[in-house]
Amino acid sequence: MSKPLASVKERFESKDKLVAAVQQLAGDDLWVSRLSEDRGGSRGLKHVSNAKLLRLYTIFTSVKSEFGTRAKLIDAVLKAENRSKDVGYRARLEAYPVPRLYDQYKSSKRRVAKAPS
Repeated sequence: MSKPLASVKERFESKDKLVAAVQQLAGDDLWVSRLSEDRGGSRGLKHVSNAKLLRLYTIFTSVKSEFGTRAKLIDAVLKAENRSKDVGYRARLEAYPVPRLYDQYKSSKRRVAKAPS
C-alpha cells in the first residue's frame, strides 16, 4: 500500500485538487456542516491530513453511488437495524456525519448476515 501523499499525487496530482473533489462530492445532500470555518476559525479541509481526505473521498463516492443522499443512507441504516419507525433514533442518526453513518450501515449489514435465522 502506498503512502497517502503518493496516492494523492498519483490520483489527483495535488492536495488542492483532492480538496476540490471532496468538496464537490460533499454537497448539501451529504455534508454535515461541522468545519471550524463555520465557527469563525480559519481552518478547513485544506488542513486535514491526506489520509483522511482520501478516506472521505472514497466514502463520499461510495455513498453517492449507492444511496445518492444522506437521508437515503439514514433510511438504509434504520432498515438494516429494523428500526424504521424509531423517531428518536432517526433524530440521533441525523446528527452523525456520513463516514460514521456509512460505517454503521456496513456493520449492521454484516451483523444481520451473520445472525442465525
